[in-house]
Amino acid sequence: MNGCSSFSERLCFRSDPGMAGRMEARPRKRQVLCFFLCLYVSLVACETIRYSVREEKKSGSLVANIAKDLKLDVGKLSGRSARLVSKNTKEYFELNTSSGDVIIKEKIDREDLCGQSDPCLLQFEIVLENPLQLYPMEVQIHDVNDNSPKFSQNEFPLELPEHLPVNSRFPLERAQDSDVGTNGIQSYAILSNEHFSLDVQTRGDGSKYAELVLEKQLDREEQAQLMLILTAADGGLPQRTGTAQIRINVLDSNDNFPQFSQSVYTVQLMENSPQDTLVTKVEASDLDQGPNAEITYSFRQVPDRILKLFKLNKFSGEITVLGIIDYEERSSYEMNIQATDGGGLYAHCKVLVEIEDMNDNAPEVTLTSLSSTIPEDSSPETVVALFSVRDRDSGDNGRTVCSIQDNVPFALKSTLKNYYQLVTQKPLDREKVPEYNISITATDRGTPRLTSVRIIRVQLSDINDNPPVFNESSYVMYLKENNHPGLLIGTVHAADLDTEQNAKVTYSALPGNIGDLPFSSSISINSENGNVYALQSLDYEQTRDFQVTVRAADGGSPPLSSEVIVRVVIIDENDNAPFILYPLQNSSSPANDLVPRSAEAGYLVTKVVAVDGDSGQNSWLSYQLLKATDPGLFAVGLQTGEVKTSRPITSPDSVKQKLIVLVRDNGEPPRSTTSTLNVLLVDGFSDAYMQLLDVPQEEEQQDTLTLYLVISLSFVSFLFLVCVVTIIAIRLYKTRQCRERYVPSSRNFYFEPNFPTNPADTSVTGTLPQSYCYEVSLTTGSGTSEFKFLRPLVQSLTADPSAAGGSVLDSQINSQLKGEKESLRE
Repeated sequence: MNGCSSFSERLCFRSDPGMAGRMEARPRKRQVLCFFLCLYVSLVACETIRYSVREEKKSGSLVANIAKDLKLDVGKLSGRSARLVSKNTKEYFELNTSSGDVIIKEKIDREDLCGQSDPCLLQFEIVLENPLQLYPMEVQIHDVNDNSPKFSQNEFPLELPEHLPVNSRFPLERAQDSDVGTNGIQSYAILSNEHFSLDVQTRGDGSKYAELVLEKQLDREEQAQLMLILTAADGGLPQRTGTAQIRINVLDSNDNFPQFSQSVYTVQLMENSPQDTLVTKVEASDLDQGPNAEITYSFRQVPDRILKLFKLNKFSGEITVLGIIDYEERSSYEMNIQATDGGGLYAHCKVLVEIEDMNDNAPEVTLTSLSSTIPEDSSPETVVALFSVRDRDSGDNGRTVCSIQDNVPFALKSTLKNYYQLVTQKPLDREKVPEYNISITATDRGTPRLTSVRIIRVQLSDINDNPPVFNESSYVMYLKENNHPGLLIGTVHAADLDTEQNAKVTYSALPGNIGDLPFSSSISINSENGNVYALQSLDYEQTRDFQVTVRAADGGSPPLSSEVIVRVVIIDENDNAPFILYPLQNSSSPANDLVPRSAEAGYLVTKVVAVDGDSGQNSWLSYQLLKATDPGLFAVGLQTGEVKTSRPITSPDSVKQKLIVLVRDNGEPPRSTTSTLNVLLVDGFSDAYMQLLDVPQEEEQQDTLTLYLVISLSFVSFLFLVCVVTIIAIRLYKTRQCRERYVPSSRNFYFEPNFPTNPADTSVTGTLPQSYCYEVSLTTGSGTSEFKFLRPLVQSLTADPSAAGGSVLDSQINSQLKGEKESLRE
């Protein structure tokens, strides 16, 4: 140990306080021999560093400098939390960590501390931490001669019969001196006289007592009383003395002395024996008769502490227990018993009481150092606590065994005598077990065994070893389109098993885009609570869903994190009205649908095609006929949008039919739009007739024109007949110049009157030729599936019917169409 070298130095220089001065006067050769002797002793074995100090020194007196003795830097004492741990209930020493000095904290009185025990030792430990080191130390308290010998009484009466034989001995009262060793009583003396001398004896424990020896027989008639001065002296410097008077009364003759059956009585007594327990019985007899044979017993030269523990029956000689017998306080007692007869003669015997130890002291667990909080990542063999176990009993009763419970990741390691370290044995996890209550059980080996338990509470401090964990593996959140900015979409939550700052979770979104825009412009995540907000209004038709990666990071160092994917699904709202794809509603020249008058019921006129930008039921479209010139003539498919004839066409039906079809979605609330269709009822599909029909499309204009034509019909009948003849002549002339192909199709015929169908016939000036070809397509439901080639009915006519007279032209066209139909049938 580090304390060995200092101990060896004290062997040479500190064992006697005055020895150092004497050593200086010795030759250097003796110093060299002492140095090697000290070095040898320090290398052999050393467990305890010993110092010595005299009692009665003032508070603040220096005992030793442990920094020098332990060869430690003075600055490290404070840095390593050096402290002095005393084993006594009262602290007599203190450690100055700034200088390394051990000084007296309180004045020491060796007599109060140890009584007659010698040597008188005070034990303490110097404890250093980081790393943990322990230095046991002892300080021997040297006695100073500060107490004088003292007799229990100032005068002792002594009655002696005359005619005692020479050399008769009479034990005298022993003086008491609280000092020990050479400072204790060393001699007794009396003033010189002719009758008595003094013989000083030594007991087994080293104490001295005096016996009065009769040198010359007493004669009561010559001298009835003698006064002697007894002086007790110790061996201290300076010497101290105490005196007492011995008054000797000479009695009349009593020839026989009491006689004990034994000169020495040796008995064993168990400690903690109850009061009035019989220890032993002494017996003495006297050969005299009468009052001189009546014997009484008494203690002689017995210390006060024995009188408090034992009681003597003066008539029977029985010694019984009076106080509490404690083996740990004293293991044996010696008593002198005097038997006195009625004539004043007495005899003495000795009683030795040996105390037997019993297991009446449980082990004591004293905690020296404790780390009540350790990190959960502490490595094995980390010292948590240092403690000592002490049992005041002796033998097996004082031998102890220390243990802890099995279900904790800790173990005990024995260090110095009766010292143990509590160390970690297995990995620790605060999230599983945040603290341990460790029961230290100390058991002695006595009968019955006694046990004491000391509970140590060890808490684990948290380290950042657990990342945040989301409560779901992935999140799906739903958001209606056209939302308000700042709307809460949902919440993500992650839990961290750590505590305090290590468990404080913050949320953030990893960089990414929604379409061409970054997440940060559309989505925001509250870093504290994980709420997900929409920063702007979103459109289902542009973005139907997107994914955001959310990271949860704790506040540890270094921080740990985990990620989760959040899928945001945009819920469609009915915010788009149906859009008409066909027929186009913004055409500069709206199309007309031709229906032959020969069409039967169910004839497909056209089909309204519409789409809706929404999804689901918001895009389910239905069609219905909102308004028509003749509502009973046409019907619209509810789901298909197909416009069909609902009955055969009759002659009274107007040539021009206007239909308004309503297209409605299935949203809530529903949205709709309308499509306007122009349908022409014709008897055939000639080119001239198609040019003729290029008239204003408004219903009001058609009705007015029809009215005018009917009125003027009666006035232009002749002109009509002329026109018919002219048309027939033109047809015959142009028969061979044009062919028409009749192709069945599901689509309607679109007519562009200003577009030349035969570029080869176009004149240099850009006008149309006298005749041209055109193509008519009929649906498969028109009543025939054959291709028919139509011949031109008339030569090219002007597009303006008013130039030739509306009524005449109508009559001519109707007649010509009938003739063409008959020729086709042939």
